[in-house]
Amino acid sequence: MPPSSLSSSSLSTWPLWPLREWTELALKTQEMLLSSGTVIRLRTERIAQAGLAPSADDLVEFRRMGDEKLEAAHASGFAMARQWHSSQIGLASRICQQCLHGAAAFLSLAGSVTPAQAAEHGDALIRAASRAAHAAQRWPNSTARIASEGLKPIHAVATANARRLGAQQAEG
Repeated sequence: MPPSSLSSSSLSTWPLWPLREWTELALKTQEMLLSSGTVIRLRTERIAQAGLAPSADDLVEFRRMGDEKLEAAHASGFAMARQWHSSQIGLASRICQQCLHGAAAFLSLAGSVTPAQAAEHGDALIRAASRAAHAAQRWPNSTARIASEGLKPIHAVATANARRLGAQQAEG
């Protein structure tokens, strides 16, 4: 059972909870969306206040809006590709390897001559099938890790901007 008050830090203490990675992704996405809403509101207010005569600081902030989106999108795509390569390809390789072990165990079972051999080869087949199933069960969480890696740069920019712009508004 998951902790009653969900947060990314509290979820890390539940390593065997099967939906941990998906829940962490959902919480980070929610935080990013809330921060983005704050940033959009603060920047829209700034654009409206600047009107037709924005200051030099306004122009820097307005240019920053586009630049940071491109940088975050690039970093996000690169992070997802890197995570996909390291997790999906390795996991697919392990699943295929375990399936081949299962096929070899099945052929050994089919070629058994004595009941003792059949029992031994049957046990080997069950172990091989169990390892293949265990490897395949890791696939969904691997996908959550890819999405989480892609979200990190966007989350970082959105939350940092919300803090920075909120602080600027409080000062001014």
